[in-house]
Amino acid sequence: MSLEDIKKLREKTSLGVNDCKEALQEAEGDFSKALKVLRAKGADVLKKKGERATSQGVIESYVHFGGNIGVLVEVNCETDFVARNDLFKKFAKDVAMHVAALSPEYVSKDQVSQEILEQVKNKEEYIKKNCLLEQPFVKDSSLTVSDYLKKVVSQTGENIKIERFVRFVVGEDDES
Repeated sequence: MSLEDIKKLREKTSLGVNDCKEALQEAEGDFSKALKVLRAKGADVLKKKGERATSQGVIESYVHFGGNIGVLVEVNCETDFVARNDLFKKFAKDVAMHVAALSPEYVSKDQVSQEILEQVKNKEEYIKKNCLLEQPFVKDSSLTVSDYLKKVVSQTGENIKIERFVRFVVGEDDES
């Protein structure tokens, strides 16, 4: 384990030096194993944070060039301090742009009714196409929106939720 490995892991995950060092020690210097260790720890932390209330946040807008597509998204966090943070604001703006580009119907798969799932042939494909958190992130397809959310949660140290969104397209009505 070298300082270079710690630096590389830190750049990839945006986590602290001590977290990266501990993960590399636990993985006996294996970089890919250290990434898995950090992901597992991150999932545990996210689960604990996920139970905390999110009563602060922002309503972010995005209007696509030409003005024919517009999005409003509500992203919540625990404190107004984080709501004013540039990282959080960038995340909210990125989510709004993503919604404009990929037009999901739901925030998460929990919102899809059983009736709809019973009508589709490939449930997994339907969920990946229509649920925001399951979609590949428009700016980095190696991440899902959920992965991006987890990354921001780990960087801010707070629970963050994409509460809801609405997407408007000129000429479309609500019945579509």
